[in-house]
Amino acid sequence: MTSRMHTPHTTCPSCHEEVFLDELVGGRCPLCGYSLDEDDGACSEYEETIERSDLGWMIFQFYVFKRFCSEGANPLQVMQILSRYEELTQCNPADAEKMQFTLEVPMSRWERLLPKRCEKCGKIFFLGGKATISGDISSPEHVKTYTCPSC
Repeated sequence: MTSRMHTPHTTCPSCHEEVFLDELVGGRCPLCGYSLDEDDGACSEYEETIERSDLGWMIFQFYVFKRFCSEGANPLQVMQILSRYEELTQCNPADAEKMQFTLEVPMSRWERLLPKRCEKCGKIFFLGGKATISGDISSPEHVKTYTCPSC
């Protein structure tokens, strides 16, 4: 936090928020878009900071994140899966398509009451245990499995 105190900053005249000069987007305020350049009369060219390839990747991350979080998965684990997928796509795209994932998710009320079969020992149990979803990242479907409390 102390290193951030000494960086050059200003207050935007439009939205009245403190803006650091290294956060400006093409000389404009990142919050409201007001031009903070000294030459107010000149029309400056807007520099694109996000490339088209980055935009597609961000949209992909959003939908994968939304899909797993709607199942109840831990957001940190979802981000770890996405970063691992990004590393694999840079190294070997064929392996990235077949990347396997496993996430622990909470059980719904009905799932907690219904009998479930343990994936590890095959025993039928009613209360407790854990639910996990697993599959590969390229498939729209995933498998939900249960583990009993003793395993």
